[in-house]
Amino acid sequence: MAAPVSAVAAGSATVTYSPALRVQGMDAVSFRVSASFNFPRQRASFQSIRARRIPKCFQAKQETVDKVCEIVKNQLALPEDTTVIGETKFVDIGADSLDTVEIVMGLEEAFQISVDESSAQEIQTVEDAAALIDKLIAEKDA
Repeated sequence: MAAPVSAVAAGSATVTYSPALRVQGMDAVSFRVSASFNFPRQRASFQSIRARRIPKCFQAKQETVDKVCEIVKNQLALPEDTTVIGETKFVDIGADSLDTVEIVMGLEEAFQISVDESSAQEIQTVEDAAALIDKLIAEKDA
């Protein structure tokens, strides 16, 4: 009988096997695998994506949503018959990260606002953009 084999990687892992056994005229190998990993117990503090998004209690005005829809369609050169609504995700209409940056720049110009980088990264839908715009305009007027 062969000796058990052990391996250590990023913690401890042990693999034990027994040699070939005769099972109805066929060779078979029986494996027994057990693994345990020991890592330092540290709690990472990850803010959930939902917590970072703009709260739903701050709903955008319909006129802002409509204007954002038009700006998005123009920035992405979408055909006129393309439907863009508040729930439309930028990735669903073919926008990559560079397109999203250009959309945000277009929105800043159209609404005379300034969007910081962290807020810009949170924008995923037309509604997100419109809510952020209304929020920034309200803060600017206050």
